[in-house]
Amino acid sequence: MSSSFDNVPAAVRIVEVGPRDGLQNEKVAIPTPQKIQFVQMLASAGLPVVEVTSFVSPRAIPQLSDADTVMSNITRLPGTAYPVLIPNIKGMQRALATGVRSIAVFTAASESFARHNINASIAESLANFRPVVALAQQEDIPVRGYISTVFGCPYEGAVDPQRVVAVAQELLAMGVQELSLGDTIGVATPRQVENVLDIVLAANDITREIVGVHFHDTRGTALANVLISLQMGITTIDAAAGGLGGCPYAPGASGNLATEDLLYMLHGMGIQTGVDLEKVVAATRYIAAYLGHTPTGKYYQAAVSSR
Repeated sequence: MSSSFDNVPAAVRIVEVGPRDGLQNEKVAIPTPQKIQFVQMLASAGLPVVEVTSFVSPRAIPQLSDADTVMSNITRLPGTAYPVLIPNIKGMQRALATGVRSIAVFTAASESFARHNINASIAESLANFRPVVALAQQEDIPVRGYISTVFGCPYEGAVDPQRVVAVAQELLAMGVQELSLGDTIGVATPRQVENVLDIVLAANDITREIVGVHFHDTRGTALANVLISLQMGITTIDAAAGGLGGCPYAPGASGNLATEDLLYMLHGMGIQTGVDLEKVVAATRYIAAYLGHTPTGKYYQAAVSSR
């Protein structure tokens, strides 16, 4: 008997974005030693990728002004990637000085969002990344490309999927090896995700193997969107411990899909991740003491309330 789950992957790679995308929007300054410990607890849980911080200007995101110190002092586990977000060549040079061996760059599918978020047009942002990616290639450092507002923009509304394709192909042409398609304001629904992925995956040079998805849970549809992505063969999913995050440039956007919620669903479906769910809960509980509020992840809240 056939099932609608017959085509889902046997294993999924989770990209943990809590220490960077999660903490950058927190109002309370998180002490540097606690950020380092948070990263190390997440890596120890078996997460294959833990995005640590961003080498953005300290004036732009004060919460991440300690990027150099954090990156220089984490204890790196073999087999775990510790990427950082790089805005420009100056940030790349800072990152290299701390021993960074994996990076990400960030642009948008919406001109208005790009202007608000990085104070540049899409074309200008891509031009800024070219020397960054070129230097990464010289250093044999893999590069991930984030494309935000793929499923909707807070300023423009609907986004044409062909604009997503155009940005994706520009990134790949300059040497980016992996794409993360972001639902920055949490408006996507499963049918829309299916339609967008159909268009993106039909484009030249864009395969399932290099595409990840990044959903925010603003309207409670993140897991449903993950499920349709799995059914379409996507095997890389971004998530943040505890559901931390949001976007300072996207009004009303709540946190990322919670890593614990994602793990609970995947493990319940028999999909392998290599990640210890309870150790991720422990990492979230650790950092929650410094946030001034309770993380929004559903599994996390259930686990804490039952103890």
